[in-house]
This record gives sequence, C-alpha cells and structure tokens, in this order.
Amino acid sequence: MRSRTMAVLGAAALTVSALLPGAAASAAPAALAAPDIPLANVKAHLSQLQSIATGNGGNRAHGRPGYRASLDYVKGKLDAAGYQTSVQSFTSGGATGYNLIADWPGGDTADTLMTGAHLDSVSAGPGINDNGSGSASILETALAVARAGHQPNRHLRFAWWGAEELGLVGSTYYVNNLPSAERSKITGYLNFDMVGSPNPGYFAYDGDGSSGSGGPAGSAEIEQVLRSYFSSIGVPVQDTAFDGRSDYGPFIRVGIPAGGMFTGAEGRKTSQQAQLWGGQAGVAFDRCYHSSCDTTSNIDDTALDRNADAIAHAVWTLGGDGGSQEPPGDTVYADDLETDAGWTVNPGGADTATAGAWQRAAPQPTNWSGTPLQLAAAGGSGALVTGAAAGADAGTYDLDGGASSVQSPPIALPAGAKTVSFSWFFAHLDNSSSADYLRVRIVGPDGSATMLDQPGAAANRAGAWRTQTADVSGYAGQTVRILVEAADAGSGSLVEAGLDDLKITT
Repeated sequence: MRSRTMAVLGAAALTVSALLPGAAASAAPAALAAPDIPLANVKAHLSQLQSIATGNGGNRAHGRPGYRASLDYVKGKLDAAGYQTSVQSFTSGGATGYNLIADWPGGDTADTLMTGAHLDSVSAGPGINDNGSGSASILETALAVARAGHQPNRHLRFAWWGAEELGLVGSTYYVNNLPSAERSKITGYLNFDMVGSPNPGYFAYDGDGSSGSGGPAGSAEIEQVLRSYFSSIGVPVQDTAFDGRSDYGPFIRVGIPAGGMFTGAEGRKTSQQAQLWGGQAGVAFDRCYHSSCDTTSNIDDTALDRNADAIAHAVWTLGGDGGSQEPPGDTVYADDLETDAGWTVNPGGADTATAGAWQRAAPQPTNWSGTPLQLAAAGGSGALVTGAAAGADAGTYDLDGGASSVQSPPIALPAGAKTVSFSWFFAHLDNSSSADYLRVRIVGPDGSATMLDQPGAAANRAGAWRTQTADVSGYAGQTVRILVEAADAGSGSLVEAGLDDLKITT
C-alpha cells in the first residue's frame, strides 16, 4: 500500500450494521456458499514470496528481479489451474513494470467481476503483509474457483498489479488503456491490500457513503456482501474511506463500483478498537509497514484466514449462482439429515473421543466470547454435529479426548454418478493445533478418497457453513459409504464440527 496516513473512524457509528437505509434490500441475491480457503495454502504462497525476496536482494519491488519472479510464480499457478493469463507491460521510473491478468473461462464477459491486489513491495523489504497478504489470498481464491469447477453467471477476472507503491502505476495504466467498450464490461472491482496486519483491524471500504462520499453506484452492495461475511462470524467492521490510497482508485474514478477489506497500516489502534478486536492499543496496525521486517513473521494468521474466506464469500456471492457448488444434473442420492437414514457412529469401533461424539440431531448454537462455534443446521433443523447440546458453556459438549467418526448407510451409485456436495463447518479456539481435524471421505470396495481435510491451528476459527463439492465419477457403479471423522487429538482444545445437506448428482 502506498504511503499516506489513514484516519480510521470511530467504532460507535460504524459497526457491522452501519448500512444506509434500505441497503439490505439492495444486497446481492442469495448465492451458493463459498468454499473455505485453507490458511495453510495462503501461507505457503507467502513463504514462496518471502523466498523470492530473500533470493533477490531482500525485496520484490518494481523494476527489481524479485518482482518479476513473484509474477512468474503466480502466473505458473494460474496457468496450471486452467486460467487464461496475460502479462501487460508498462514503464515507470525508467524501468519496465508488469501487470498480470487472469481470466477464468466462462460467465458473461459483458458482466465481469474483477478482483485485484498489488504484487510489488517497497524496496526496503519483502512486502509480505504489504501486499503479499492480498496477493496470496486472491491467488488461493482463484485456485479455489478452479478446484470447484465454479461457473458463475458473471465472468471472473483476477489481477496482480505492478508499481502500486510508486503511485498506483500499474492499475492506472490498465484502466486508462482499456477501450471504453471493454471498460464498460467491468461491473465490479474488489481490492485487497494488506489483509494480515499483525495488530489487525477490520475495515471495509465505505461503499455506501455512511461515513463519507461513498463509491460509484453498486459499491454499497459490495460493502454489504463483505460486511455480511464478518457479521456471520461475529467480527465487527469499521469503515475506511474511498480516498484513492490503493488500486481501487483508478476504477472508482471511471465509475466502476468497488470495495474491499483492509487490516490497517501505519495508523495506530485506538483503545476502543482494541476492545473490539483485541490487540494492542496505541500501537500501529502494522509496525513493520514499508520496512525490512515485513516478513512472514509479520502476519496475523486469524486476520489472514478471515479475510481470505471473506474474499471467497464475495467472489461466490457477487459472481452469481452459476451452479458449481450444487452441481447441475439429476439427484441420485440426498440426505438433509432431518430424519434417521441409517448413519452409524463409531463404525469401526476404534473411536477414542471421550465427549462430543457425532450425533444426528438439532444442534444448539454455542459461542466463546463472540466467536461462533457450534452452529444451527444449515437447512431445516437436523444435522450431523459433534455433541449437539449447548450445555452450560461452549466447552461442555464439544469434541474431547480424541477422534469420533460417523458413516453413512450404503449408497448405490448409478453409472452416471459424478459429483457429491455437502455443507460443513469446522470451528476451534486458539488452543487447537494441526493434530485436530475434520475429514470427509468416500469409501468404496476398492479404496477411499478424501473429499475434505481441514486441520486445526493455534487460532480462533469461527464456525461458518461452507459447501464442498468433489468428483466421485471414479466410484460410479459401486456401492459406497461417506465417512466423516473429527478429532480433538492434541492437547485439550475446544473443537466443533458439523455436516449437512449431502447430495450426489449425475
């Protein structure tokens, strides 16, 4: 993010409900749930960007070899995933700079949703929070689109900008050089610049004008969609101004609606904000802003995880319901968990959990200091959950002491069976570790395949229903079972998991 002191706004007036009158009515139509973005994958990209900087003079700045190596890394991932990529060159300060543009095939190209982040660092350091965090998060979201085979109504385009730190040079070049007919096809732009600050705040660009001038028409909808994600996990959000500080600036100047999230730069966290979000009052959101210490140690994992998931939520919601998360085709098996269809707890007799074993029941919601843990069913009243009761506190009926498993009845898949989809959540507090997990497998006569594998981590992870899809065409014509496993397998931690709305289609 380029330098300029940011004035952050008071929390009292700017909570998650701070929308213009009628804003909810203008929200995007309900769309299929986004997949969870694995924090480990985002951090793996950050490690690669750190290695690139370390091997190229300590930075990834415009005109330096570390920038081009960063672009080549991102481009390689996207090319392998099936994106149509292009590199746009420009000149600034006597050096050649580059933008990377990646289009996901499909969708209405006259209605393009664009998501961007700047890829360059300052010359003083590797730029892992500013802005490896945004670049890695949108990269992993783009790869999640490919993994899901997502085909939304809108066309999806992702961009990594060069020379932002010199004054939004790359994004300005891109917007200014688009023919007017092509520019009019970009109907929304999402920007993510610094989303893992070590003393984080949670700021949304003020699209609806509730604290300033707002953005072009359509920006309020983008803000509402992003805020709705954080509302769902119980995290308050404040406004930050559309002041042209990052790469959304060239887009809003030509009337393209925009929005995004930001976790703070050199501004200092107030006491009120520390009460909202934790962290240290009177200390910068990012004490290593534009410095050599902006390394992989300069990231708050919880903020990064939340924002990566918020990005996916926005892309899936604003992209429109194209059907990839609940695939088209005839339904050959469905279980909404409202009645007993024959699931078996501890089918192998080897479970070790001492409490919170899987149940098919009406789960009672729980939370810990505002962090949602167990959730009500995704649809109807019934779901598979680890310990359905709420109890005296959030830790009374959570999963404890080891692993618990539950298995579906036999499912005879016809020859044309292709895709399974299901809703799921996995929540834990910061006493969790990678020894904890939620796994979902399909088990056939000749072996099994993992469809979901979510490890724990030493961070608060709020429960939120997600939708997962997997290709099961390799099991067509066989009789299979779905095996769901969860574990609190490390030192005692607070872990909750759930599964709902299982469906298999041709």
